[in-house]
Amino acid sequence: MSLQSRIEQKLLEAFHPERLAVINESHLHAGHQPGFDGEGETHFRIRIVSSAFSGMSRVARHRAINDLLKPELDAGLHALAVEPAAPGEPTSW
Repeated sequence: MSLQSRIEQKLLEAFHPERLAVINESHLHAGHQPGFDGEGETHFRIRIVSSAFSGMSRVARHRAINDLLKPELDAGLHALAVEPAAPGEPTSW
């Protein structure tokens, strides 16, 4: 199973989102570090709308997602851009 699929599965199970997009942006970071060609699964953007985030601060939402994905971060996932929202909140996507 790909890292992207594992992230999607974990987010679906933990937050039961009404909208979810896990986007691999690794290719956008090619050349940022010596020897990194942008291949693989190192940088992701997570766009998620879930009622689980209702009443949570932005920081608490980010912490909840980072805590859930800690094993992946510890295993080499380099970066997450997180865009969490509760239902009814405006999103730019």
